[in-house]
Amino acid sequence: MQLSSLVGHVQEILGQILGSSRPADSLIDQFFRTRKYLGSHDRRFIAETTYGTLRHLRLCEWKVDHALRGWSDELFPEDKVLLAISAFHISQERTPPLTAETLAPRVKSSRLNDELPSILERLALRVDNDINDPAARIGLQYSFPDWMVARFMQEYGPDETEQICAALNQQAPITLRVNTLHQDRDACAATLATQGVETHPTALSPVGLNAAKRMNVFAVPAFKEGFFEVQDEGSQLLALLVDPKPTAKLLDACAGAGGKSLAFSAIMKNRGEIHAADVSQHRLEELKKRSRRACASNIRIHAVDDIEELQGSFASHFDIVFVDAPCTGLGTIRRNPGMKWSVTEQTVAEVSEKQMHILQACAALVKPGGRLVYATCTLLRQENEEIVEEFLRQHADYQVQLPHQTATRLGIQSALGDQGVKLLPHRHGTDGFFCAVLQKAPSTN
Repeated sequence: MQLSSLVGHVQEILGQILGSSRPADSLIDQFFRTRKYLGSHDRRFIAETTYGTLRHLRLCEWKVDHALRGWSDELFPEDKVLLAISAFHISQERTPPLTAETLAPRVKSSRLNDELPSILERLALRVDNDINDPAARIGLQYSFPDWMVARFMQEYGPDETEQICAALNQQAPITLRVNTLHQDRDACAATLATQGVETHPTALSPVGLNAAKRMNVFAVPAFKEGFFEVQDEGSQLLALLVDPKPTAKLLDACAGAGGKSLAFSAIMKNRGEIHAADVSQHRLEELKKRSRRACASNIRIHAVDDIEELQGSFASHFDIVFVDAPCTGLGTIRRNPGMKWSVTEQTVAEVSEKQMHILQACAALVKPGGRLVYATCTLLRQENEEIVEEFLRQHADYQVQLPHQTATRLGIQSALGDQGVKLLPHRHGTDGFFCAVLQKAPSTN
C-alpha cells in the first residue's frame, strides 16, 4: 500500500482513539478486523505509527505548534492529527520520508496545503525547550500530563519520575506465560521454535517467555493448543507471589477474562477450588473459552453485580481471596499509551472509592487464618498503599504479611516495601504492579 494511504489509515484510527474513552489496543484491533485487506507489513506500520504518536503526543503537538508559528487554531482537527503523525515520523527518521506530495491528499485546510513543504522542513529542525520547571519539562519531554508527572514526583522524586516516564514510553515486549498444565518452559520454547516463534526466558518469572520479535502469537498452533497465554511478566509474578497450594480454596474476586485465574490453576496443578467472579458476563465467557483451551478444570464462574452477593454463600470460606482491583492502570501505559490522556485526577478519586468498597466486601469471605491479597496495575499511593492503610485502620483482625521468602526466590527483594510488593518498569522491566498480602487472624475458638 502507498505511504499516503497508510498515513491516512493512521490518521483515521488515531482520530478515533483521541475521541474515545476506549483503550487504544481495543480500537486498533477493531480497526484491523474490519480491514482484512491490510497485509502484515501494512498493519505493522499502522500500529507502530499510531502507538508511537500516542506515546509522544504532547511533544509532537508542541513541535507542530512551533512549526506552524502561531496559526494552529485555524486547523481542522484532522489536520492537527496529521501533523502530529508527521512530527513523530520525522523525529524517528522513519523511512520512506514524508513529503508534501505524500500528505497532500489527507489535508483539509487550503492554507496548510500551501505551506506544507516549509512546515515539514521546520518539523525536521531540532527545537530545544527552555522550561525550567522539572515537572513541566519531564511532562513535555516524555509526553505526560503535568498532573500525572507532579504526582509521580511527589511519590518518587524527580530523578526516578524521569526514569518511570522514560520506561513507560518504551514498547512492551510480547511476553508469554507457559501453561505448565501442558508443558514446562523449555518444552514450550522448543515447540514454539518448531512453529517459527523464537523466544527467550524472562528474567524473573520462571514460567515466562519473551518473543524475540513482534508477531501475531495468537495464530500459532501452540496457542490454539493451550500451551501458553499472553501475560506480562509482572502479572505472572503476582500469581507466583500469592503461591496458592493445590488444596486451596481461592476466590479471584475481579477475575475479568481470567488471566490470573488460569495462572493460579497452573500453580495449583488443576486441583483445589478457584472461584472466578466478575461483573462482566462477556469477560467471564472469554474465561470459559480460555479455561477449556488451557485444560483448567478447577475454575468455577460467578457473574455478580457486586462482590457482596457472595457473602451469603461464601462467608469465611476462602483460604485466599485475590482482589485484582479495578484501577487507573497507569502501570500499563507502555501497552496503552492513550491512557495518559484518558485518566484524570477525578478518575483516581473515583476508582479509589471503588477499590475500598471491593476490599471491604471481600474481607468477609476470608476464613480465619486466611489471606486477602490486594493488587493493582497502577503506580499511585492513593490506589495502593493508602487503600491498604485505610483498610487496616478499619480491620484490626488483619495485618500485612510481606512475602520475603517468595520475593527472594523470584529475585524481586528490591520490590518489597512497608505495605507490600511494588514492581516498577524501570527497575524490573515489567508493567507497574502493586500487591499487598493481608493475613487474617486465626479463630480464637
